This record gives sequence, structure tokens and C-alpha cells, in this order.
Amino acid sequence: MERDRTQTALSEAPAANAPFVSMDKGPFRDDPVPGRWWKLYDDPQLDGLIEEAFKANTDLRVAAANIDRASAMIRQAHAQGTVLANLNAGATVNRDPVAFESFQGYPLVSGGASLTYDFDVGGRIRSLTAAAGHDRDAAQAAYDLTRVNVAAGVAGAYADACAAGMLRARAQHSLGLLRRNLEFTNRLIAAGRGTPLDRDNAEVLVAQLEAQMPGFDTAQENALFRLATLLGRPPAEFPKEVQTCVQPPRVTSVLPVGDGAALLRRRPDVRAAERTVAGSLDRIGVARSELYPTVRFGASVEDVSPFKFPGTPRGLSFGLGPLLSWTFPNRKIAHAEIAAAEAERDAALARFDGVMLGALRETESALTTYAHELQRNASLREARDKAAAALSKVQRMRAAGRENALTGLDAARTLSAAEMTLATSDAALASDQVAVFLALGGGWQADGA
Repeated sequence: MERDRTQTALSEAPAANAPFVSMDKGPFRDDPVPGRWWKLYDDPQLDGLIEEAFKANTDLRVAAANIDRASAMIRQAHAQGTVLANLNAGATVNRDPVAFESFQGYPLVSGGASLTYDFDVGGRIRSLTAAAGHDRDAAQAAYDLTRVNVAAGVAGAYADACAAGMLRARAQHSLGLLRRNLEFTNRLIAAGRGTPLDRDNAEVLVAQLEAQMPGFDTAQENALFRLATLLGRPPAEFPKEVQTCVQPPRVTSVLPVGDGAALLRRRPDVRAAERTVAGSLDRIGVARSELYPTVRFGASVEDVSPFKFPGTPRGLSFGLGPLLSWTFPNRKIAHAEIAAAEAERDAALARFDGVMLGALRETESALTTYAHELQRNASLREARDKAAAALSKVQRMRAAGRENALTGLDAARTLSAAEMTLATSDAALASDQVAVFLALGGGWQADGA
């Protein structure tokens, strides 16, 4: 980044470049964020999906076309500083009874050529070329941001599809527990140690959980359709192998997150905003160039002669010299354009600060959300284990006639709820990890560094 030209008080603030305040809340370290962060999952299937998306995603194709357009604008601006050539030719029918008594309407043929060169006294072409270069850099940053979003989008859709499969599998496991509880209740009723009401209550629990099963299918199918679109495929061509996934990807090691300074250097949206500031500064130079004269060096040659009369005198002419133009009445317009360009610069600087603040906030929020969900997940896992132990104990006591059906029903309900709540937390952890990597802004580096 051109800190000498685009730095703001915020970009240089110690708090914006310091370690994240959420670092001590979770398993984070300040090591550099790897470019291909999805490799941390050690999931070849996910690796392949992301690489496929990088080749076929439609948003990336649009971003690449924008880079090509910006590159063409650089060439266009640069071409304004080259020599311009002009050729002309013409023919007219003329009859002059004095000069050409025998000339009966034959045409006069003319041809000429001219060369002009703009000396760029006010630096207009130089500023235009520089601004176009910054626009291309901003387009490249937008492409990199799209890569980040595509990588995170694929990882998120993949995680959601796997999480839906996991939730369905956990629900089926809980459903098995409730059905076994129902069978156990029926056996007790048959032995004269229960009532039909006990069976009805157990059947309600089974029916309630069965009603949730279509929702898991819906969630998985929607995630698969989203994944197919990110891969540049029609929804019907979603990757069938993901449909059987029942374990969402998760990095179990300490996450490398870097610090604020590294974040601001890495995030493509920050880089794009900074390049926009640089471009706005050069456009001030374009506006200021209108205060200076336009100085061009020109040379021309022209020949006029009657057709079919080679011996007739030729009308050769040429010119060489500078052409100077300076439009005084437009100076007020030029000053207004300068003021407008300076206002756009101020707006670009404000947007730059806003993007940096947003990047820092998103990262802090993602880190603290993930850290707190980890703590919640650990507590839920402990609660699930205790609920499983309680149900096992209650079933033994009911078999011995020391507990009633209501106690067993409550224990089964508690374990089922604990299983599903834990599964939901596991799914949230997978999504939260992807959100962390998305906020950190990695994934655009072509070399995977």
C-alpha cells in the first residue's frame, strides 16, 4: 500500500494494528494465516471442490473480465501520449477557364498526412495513466475478494450439507433411543407395571422427532444446490458424493489468526479501498491539468493536382510548428472539477476507514463467536454424557421396579434433546470456523502462501 499517499489516522492507529482483543478467548495463535486455509481441514474432497470452483465460478469470471477491462483502460490512457497520425484523400471536379482551358471537368485529386504529439504540460496523461493503473489494482483486489468469498462459500455450503447429514444421523440415533424406550414401556405395560398413558407419552416423543427429519433433508438439499451453483453447475448436478457426508469439516488444532496489521495488509476489500483512494488522488491531478494550456507539436504535408494531367503544376503544401490552446473562460469549470475531485478523495478516504473498521469488527466478532461456541459445545457435550448416564440408570431402576414410567420418559426426552442440541452446536462450530477464515481474508493468494 502507498502509505505515504493514502494513509489515514485510523490505518496508522496502534489499536488497529495490534493483536486482536479476542485472542485470549479461544484456541488462537498469532501465526500468519495460511493462504489456502482450507488445507487445515485435511479434507481432500473439500480441496477438490474449492479448486473446481476457482476454475468455473461465474462471479470469478465476471471479476476476471473487469480486470481485462481495467487493463484496456490503462492502454487507452497511455496511448494518449503517443504520436497521432492522420491521413486524408479526396477528389473534386473543378473547371477554371483561365488556368485550365483544355480541362473539361477532370477531377482534382488531393492527399495529405499530418502528425501531432501532445506534450502533456499539465500532466493530464500521466495522471490518467496512473489513475487507470490504480483502477486495475482495485479490480485485481475485487477479484481476490471474490476468490476469498468463493472459497468460504464452498467450504460453508460443504459444511452445511455435512452438518445436515450429521443432524439427520444424530436424530435417527435419538429416534432409536426413543423407540427403544417405547418398546421398554410396552413390555412394562404387558407385565402389568405400566398404563396406556405411559405408552401414549412415549409415542408422542417418537412422533415429534420423526417430524423433524424432513427438515434435515431440506437443509442438506439446499446446501447441495448452493454448492453446485458455486461450482458453476446447474443445481441438479450437485456433487453426489457430498450427499453421504455426515461429519462437517473442522480444524481441531489452534487456529492461526495473525494480528490487526497483518489483517489490513491481507484483506482484499481493504486493498481495493486503498487503491480507490490512490486513484482519487490522481484524478485530482487530471482535474488540475485543465488549468494548463494544451501544447501540441504538429507537422503536415498535402498535395493537390489534376487527375490525368501529370504535367500540370502540383499544389504541394506543408506545415510544421506548435499548436497552443488555452481556454480562459473554462478556468472556473476547472476549479469546480478540482473541488469535485477533492470531495471524491475525501469520500474515498472515509470509505477506506469504514472498510478497515468493518474488517476489524468482522474478525473480532468471528473470533469471539467461535470461542464462545467452543465453550458452549464443551458444556453441551458434558450435559449429553450425563443425560446418557441418567437414562441408563433410570432404565435399570425401572426394570427393578424402583422407578415409574414418567421418570423414564423424562430421562429419554432429556437425552434426546441433549443429543440434538449438541449436534446443532457441532454444526455451528463448523460454520463459525469458516466465518473466522472468511473474516481473516485468506484464500486469494495464487501461490497458496
